[in-house]
Amino acid sequence: MSAELSDPGLRESFKRLLSELGSHPVAVVGHARPDGDCIGSQVALARVLRQLEYEAICVNLHEVPRRLEFAARGEKFVTPAQLDDRDYRVICVDCADQDRPGAKIRERFPVVYGNIDHHVSNTAYASHNCVASGASATCEILGAFFIDEGLPIDAQTAQALYTGIITDTGQFRFSSTSHTTFKISAELMANGANPAEAGYELYEREPAGKMQLLQRFLATFDMHANGRICLGTIERGVFEATETSAEDTEGLVDYARAIEGVEIGGLIEEREDGIKASLRSNDPRIRVDRIAAKFNGGGHACAAGLTMPGIPSAVFRRELVAALEERLAEVDAQDRT
Repeated sequence: MSAELSDPGLRESFKRLLSELGSHPVAVVGHARPDGDCIGSQVALARVLRQLEYEAICVNLHEVPRRLEFAARGEKFVTPAQLDDRDYRVICVDCADQDRPGAKIRERFPVVYGNIDHHVSNTAYASHNCVASGASATCEILGAFFIDEGLPIDAQTAQALYTGIITDTGQFRFSSTSHTTFKISAELMANGANPAEAGYELYEREPAGKMQLLQRFLATFDMHANGRICLGTIERGVFEATETSAEDTEGLVDYARAIEGVEIGGLIEEREDGIKASLRSNDPRIRVDRIAAKFNGGGHACAAGLTMPGIPSAVFRRELVAALEERLAEVDAQDRT
């Protein structure tokens, strides 16, 4: 393509990152409980690095989710305990901060060499930071780099990148989707990405248990702020009752946001040791990443998450609703000025 797809400054940062890798083996690290953008970024970067004759391996605290196995076909993922003790250069992808991969990975890799990400809350924690908060996905950033630099993109790499883009854009529906997103996706299709396979594996092959989990989740919907906030809960014991796992909560929070009049949707997952929550908004001005940050979380303007150990569900819900209502009042005040 004649027009550049990536930011020139970020592309130079990425090229420096590559040029200074030397002969070190590379650990491509993703965040705990990986999603499509995480797995896609890890797979694509590792495959391209190996094409450039670097040694690279994907490292993650958790296994590749069932629905994403097609995007990681042929790629080996290991845990920190399965790695040897060599001096790895660590490149984190889709991780807003150094804690996202999990404590065990941070202990194994206290120093991060590269950070490639699109979260607005990214803390620039690495020696080389390639962060584009305006990109729809980390896979979009990598895809643009690879295309602009003429790096090798085989069919599996293209499929991994396409998977990250389609999942983080909500099938090209979210506000982060841009004309550049479509251009990159088209180039990936030209290199072998298969939208039909991705659509089937991601959205049309759900286990029966997930439908039961969805039913249980919908039944817990609780409205606040005159219908502007909708919170749903995955109560303790539901995973066991439906023969599902935390992996099967992917996409459920979007049902809370999809109700007409709702501006913030949330999923609260009750755990034995505390709470995990996901927040979604249709309005980037609301900045749910800032709300999540009040609970030691983070993310994007319209999509964020958090984990709160050691807090009862009722207490957390009360504090979260107060924070959400306060934020909506601030947005309302801005509209009046």
